[in-house]
Amino acid sequence: MLHKMIIGGLAMDPSSNAPILILNSVDEDFSIPIWIGLLEAASIASVLQNISFDRPMTHDLFKKFIETVNTNVTKIEVCDLKDNTFYAKIYCVSPSNEFILDARPSDAIALALRLNAEIFVDDTVVDNLKVKSGEYETVDESDQGKKWETYLKNLSPEDFGKYKV
Repeated sequence: MLHKMIIGGLAMDPSSNAPILILNSVDEDFSIPIWIGLLEAASIASVLQNISFDRPMTHDLFKKFIETVNTNVTKIEVCDLKDNTFYAKIYCVSPSNEFILDARPSDAIALALRLNAEIFVDDTVVDNLKVKSGEYETVDESDQGKKWETYLKNLSPEDFGKYKV
């Protein structure tokens, strides 16, 4: 099953200073955090904040190429999560055929925002992210590690997106 998602916001991981893209489910009560690169975060943020540049960014260039070859992106799908790495697909339709491109979720989402394509997440990803009762392990037993554990346990989806990248 696919879950329709919207961008909940961008946040910064305080421990690594890496951007986190938050996807919120449209019909259900869950969010998915995806750690992304700084350049991809800037590309996503530029669309969300209606910022344009004198020269096209890579995702703008790819959008122009897709439009030039008369192709439509029908949707993107965050389709898998393996070893803490997310995977995505870009679904395309041209006059002569349909095809799917493998992509990083950040690139697929940056493109989807530019082309107004819907964003979906597969059940596989949702199931891999769910923490079931008693199925996690605290690695850092220090006082600082315990503080982080408490902080992370108490985070809600509303806590994400409070900070701009």
